Amino acid sequence: MSASSLSGNLLLIGGGKMGGAMLRGWLDGGMRPGQVAVIEPNDAPANEMRELGVNVHADIGDVADEFAPEVIVVAVKPQVINDALPAYRRFARPDAVFLSIAAGKTLANFAGYLGDDAAVVRAMPNTPAAIGRGMIVACPNGHVGTGQKDMCDTLLAAVGEVAWVDDEGLIDAVTGTSGSGPAYVFLLIECLAAAAKEAGLPDTLAEQLALATVSGAGELARISDDSPEQLRINVTSPKGTTEAALKVLMAEDGLQALMTRAVKAATDRSRELAG
Repeated sequence: MSASSLSGNLLLIGGGKMGGAMLRGWLDGGMRPGQVAVIEPNDAPANEMRELGVNVHADIGDVADEFAPEVIVVAVKPQVINDALPAYRRFARPDAVFLSIAAGKTLANFAGYLGDDAAVVRAMPNTPAAIGRGMIVACPNGHVGTGQKDMCDTLLAAVGEVAWVDDEGLIDAVTGTSGSGPAYVFLLIECLAAAAKEAGLPDTLAEQLALATVSGAGELARISDDSPEQLRINVTSPKGTTEAALKVLMAEDGLQALMTRAVKAATDRSRELAG
């Protein structure tokens, strides 16, 4: 299934970075611009969307009932959901599914605004989705049909890898792992560069080495048949330089302990925000 297999219309609420990245992925996948309407009140992103050939409206009131979208994608900031969502209840039909990428907004939140019978998929993407390399985990409510789930999977796959869970409670751990995870990697690059400078390397070279090493190692891990553990073993010579460094990083209070605490803190905060 590809984006071109969407037989009906699609309504995208929000034309920001994530919404825009998804839209470009759908159009590249064969979706016809005439199938898409975007709600975006801000001029700059709205103009970017118009250049792609889709219909852009500043307000949902400008969209006729006859448009009858098959999929409604919610890609706005969580803090505006409460005010914005009630106006979309008229599109909550048995043959329509809402696909939300709004962080912290639960399936129950959506049911409160759209009705208990609305089909809703909650998805948690991360920022690499902006370049088509995201990791997205989705959870459907009990009203989402097989065909609707497949279509949501296809739409999300336009910006990265997709996994599904049936237990919505796992979304908090997903948020703490992959949702916030890019920031952990960016911090690793910062720290590695700072350590290289402390070791005497010029600033520019230190930053180049840190960025290229992390991005290159990540790509190697992605395409290799070996596990990350085995890749680490492969590069670690007995009594060599890497082993000396890993004795520090793998100590009882080393990187694993820090990462476990970090993911737990993010997961706990996600639960607080969702509650």
